[in-house]
Amino acid sequence: MKVKVNGKQEEFVEDLTIVGLIAAKNVQFPAQVSVELNGDILERAEFDTKIKEGDAIEFLYFMGGGSSWRGSGPIPL
Repeated sequence: MKVKVNGKQEEFVEDLTIVGLIAAKNVQFPAQVSVELNGDILERAEFDTKIKEGDAIEFLYFMGGGSSWRGSGPIPL
């Protein structure tokens, strides 16, 4: 089965779910990863979805934060 994972074409011999793919790809921080399947963000309850031939999967991490600048005046670039 051929699928695109993070923009790269890959081939898998077995049927996989999203959870299985996360394990197979040894995804770091699996509890914090978001998954996009064919352009749609999946809810965690949907991670048991079976992957099909031609699917496009993206692993996404949403980061928060801001500037660490603590001085006065404009933020240096």
